[in-house]
Amino acid sequence: MTLAEGPVTLRPIRQRDQKAWREVNRRNRDWLRPWEATIPPPTPSGPVVQRPTYRQMVRHLRSEANAGRMLPFVIEYEGRLVGQLTVAGITWGSMCSGHVGYWVDEAVAGRGVMPTAVAMATDHCFRTVGLHRVEVCIRPENGPSRRVVEKLGFREEGLRPRYLHIDGGWRDHLVYALTAEEVPDGLLSRWRRRRQERRNTA
Repeated sequence: MTLAEGPVTLRPIRQRDQKAWREVNRRNRDWLRPWEATIPPPTPSGPVVQRPTYRQMVRHLRSEANAGRMLPFVIEYEGRLVGQLTVAGITWGSMCSGHVGYWVDEAVAGRGVMPTAVAMATDHCFRTVGLHRVEVCIRPENGPSRRVVEKLGFREEGLRPRYLHIDGGWRDHLVYALTAEEVPDGLLSRWRRRRQERRNTA
């Protein structure tokens, strides 16, 4: 599934994206490191486990996608790979929920790329996949990421202490969420309206 809105595109991640993905990730190492998930050591005094290779990561993402537990996308802006967005932890049954994680090239931050990508992914989850709830969990210190979901109108639901292992330690996260009933006309439509209102008042 490929989703597009203006210059922003979401499409499935591929093995042949390796060169472009590595180049963007390398340039943004310092920008991304404080917010990236890490794997905790098997013992309290042991070293942090190394990140998987790109090929290992893509194989894992595809396996989870085939099992119906994940939707792994890359983000393109004006035809160039600039980031990644993954809907993970997809749960069915009485919950029908998933959570969104994302990162973007600092060079295109502030251009509406990430809010547009999150809005498209959320609409896809609600309208096509059939989820009822979408969460985004963000470290309180991550102001740019929090602004993405706040611009889109996600509700802040509270703090999850020591929720995820990030940058070598267990970190608190704020929970933001939306349910399908809260955006009956679609989140992308809401985002378009808000952007137009800001332009009109600028």
